[in-house]
Amino acid sequence: MRLRSVAASLLLCAGSCVAQQQIAFTWDDLPAHSSLPPGVTRLQVINDIIAAIQAAKMPAPYGFVNAKALEDDPNNIKVLDAWRAAGFPLGNHTYSHANLNAMPLDAWETDLLRDEPVLKKEMGSADWHWLRYPNLAEGNTPEKRLGARTFLADHGYKIAGVTESFADYAFNAPYARCAAAGDQVAIKRLEDAYLKAAADNIQYAHLMSKALYGRDIPYILLMHVGALDARLLPQLVEVYRSHGLQFVSLAEATKDPFYRNDLDPRLDPVPDSLEEAMRQKGLSLPPRPSLDVNLDTICGPADAGRAGALNSGGKQ
Repeated sequence: MRLRSVAASLLLCAGSCVAQQQIAFTWDDLPAHSSLPPGVTRLQVINDIIAAIQAAKMPAPYGFVNAKALEDDPNNIKVLDAWRAAGFPLGNHTYSHANLNAMPLDAWETDLLRDEPVLKKEMGSADWHWLRYPNLAEGNTPEKRLGARTFLADHGYKIAGVTESFADYAFNAPYARCAAAGDQVAIKRLEDAYLKAAADNIQYAHLMSKALYGRDIPYILLMHVGALDARLLPQLVEVYRSHGLQFVSLAEATKDPFYRNDLDPRLDPVPDSLEEAMRQKGLSLPPRPSLDVNLDTICGPADAGRAGALNSGGKQ
């Protein structure tokens, strides 16, 4: 009877069961991202993020480092120390958040190598040879893109691609402005818009993955160590859980064939974002719902000088 029951269940499942979607959280711009609200410190932000990750029982996520922030404020080393004390690994995001599309390849390579001493010190014998391209800029010419990949391969790096992002970085400076103004109504609007953007992005990525491959690939989510990210992470976790997503590590997600060329930069470059893969196949992107809040004007105009420091451009 038991065997018959199992067989019947498997037969039923063949027509209706769907593999659980998976997602790997990754975090950019350690130790310092965007503006801070009054009274909030970088260490508080990272401790809140760590606590939420641990409460959610997520696999240890990679944090990608711009070591220039330690030159700007030596106390920021406490952020990296806290991340490592939690057992979370670090990877390379270049020293100064260097945009490969906006500079010569050799200068970018020098900037990347300048990040390594901090990674070696913090990580010891653990694997820090993962690179997240700042601004997701992989080279604005075929020669530069191939040159960067050859350089990464020669130095033992793997590439941490991105297949989900809801532009969380864009909410942190407005949140700092609204907190400074004490505008709780505006903060609630930002929070609602942030969580809705995350939920909308789940469906956006799902539609592209299904159109391309007829299935959900394991997604790699781009996040940033910002103050609003820290504040909302417990709620964000529930957004993903409510949509049936299972949390996995970066290493687990990249076992999928989609990421094969990211794990071996000696291979030819292929799309490592779903949008790029859709464009390559001539497929139309799904519509993305617009925000019902203007992030540039809420609680006052954006601080252009501050926004242009480490994080410039539409991709972070």
